Amino acid sequence: MLVFSKAKLVLLSVPKTGTTAYQAALAPHAAMVISDPPELKHAPVFRYNRFFRPALEKFIGTPLDVVAVMREPEDWLGSWFRYRRRPFMKGQRNSTHGIGFDDFVEAYTRGDKPSFANVGSQAKFLEPQKNGTAVTHLFRYEDQEGLRAFLQDRLGIGFDTAQENASPALPLDLSDATRAKLHRKCADEFTLWNGIGPNGRYRPLPIA
Repeated sequence: MLVFSKAKLVLLSVPKTGTTAYQAALAPHAAMVISDPPELKHAPVFRYNRFFRPALEKFIGTPLDVVAVMREPEDWLGSWFRYRRRPFMKGQRNSTHGIGFDDFVEAYTRGDKPSFANVGSQAKFLEPQKNGTAVTHLFRYEDQEGLRAFLQDRLGIGFDTAQENASPALPLDLSDATRAKLHRKCADEFTLWNGIGPNGRYRPLPIA
């Protein structure tokens, strides 16, 4: 997570959406860089609202814009699958060694997920809070040009990003049945994704 005090901007770090590269490029320009532990680096909206927002609003002021990136749900799961297939993961309980992507996604759609498929939810990460705290600008992972242009404009700087934490290339084939189950069981993920427009505009999911 990055905080830019002069721009009154917070960049949340949704796992597996490439924000580590933006953190590396923009850290020198940020007032705060939360890079560790992972629970704070990847603080979802509810954790940002509870632990960070009150202090930031007190010392920086309001309104604070909150920016985040979302990846197409199937592609996001593919990134997790490949990430957990790295060589040093072999033998660990979260490893995806020895299973195919179809098995991984099928396991993800279960109510009681095995540890290797328990990777969270982008929709849950980005869920608006009852007090009104929400992401104000949401970009698709594939819209790197739009995200970069937005950040350059708000921060008044130019910058380049380099690829960070690249995972090995693997086949990511899904059966029609597994893909249909993913869309049915994880409908909120696809609804949120499909509601993202240009320049960070999007349709938030209803507050639970």
